[in-house]
Amino acid sequence: MRDAGTARGEKKYMQEYIMVTGIILKQSPVAEYDRHISLLTRERGKLSVFARGARRPGNKLAAATNPLSFGRFKLYEGKSSYTLAEAEIQNYFEELRTDYIGACYGMYFAEVADYYTRENNDESQMLKLLYQSLRAISAASLPNPLVRCVFECKAIAVNGEFPGPPTDRKLEESTVYALRYIEASPVEKLYTFTVTDTVLAELEQIAEEYMKRYVGHTFRSLEVLKTLS
Repeated sequence: MRDAGTARGEKKYMQEYIMVTGIILKQSPVAEYDRHISLLTRERGKLSVFARGARRPGNKLAAATNPLSFGRFKLYEGKSSYTLAEAEIQNYFEELRTDYIGACYGMYFAEVADYYTRENNDESQMLKLLYQSLRAISAASLPNPLVRCVFECKAIAVNGEFPGPPTDRKLEESTVYALRYIEASPVEKLYTFTVTDTVLAELEQIAEEYMKRYVGHTFRSLEVLKTLS
């Protein structure tokens, strides 16, 4: 028969594990065999997580801790950090592993999400946006520049700063409609339209202006993308 102290200790131990759904935004090496990952989750916003032994050859966490991996993660919650215990990856976005330009877009989206999000915030909309944007890039059914414009404008909208279509110039009606659609539509329905080259050019200019005005940050992956265009 267990005493009350043992039971309380077991209960406390069990509660130290949490299950979260999310996407790995970035990873970096730590010590000889470990990895540090930035994990955007539905339940707790962005988390800083250590994956012990993830860089050892054949380690079960090696593939699961690659950037852009989406799935369920079992974490050990310590006093000041999290440690990855297990991972069940549901989407590696493997199409991007053989598409260098697509992968650069994906890393740019992840970098923007990393910049915007915080721990213990409700970041579920940003997680949805990142996931749907990665799906759109992977499917290659829409032009990459259009996916980027939609992502940038919606990211600003999710952050509560999107000002709507600019009023200081004449725009194509379809451009105005597209901007209003991006702002108002659920994330799941964002990537359901295409535009003419003229409208895309206007959207690219507006998205660039808004990113400079409302974000004002230099993203390394975007600089790489610019060298490829």
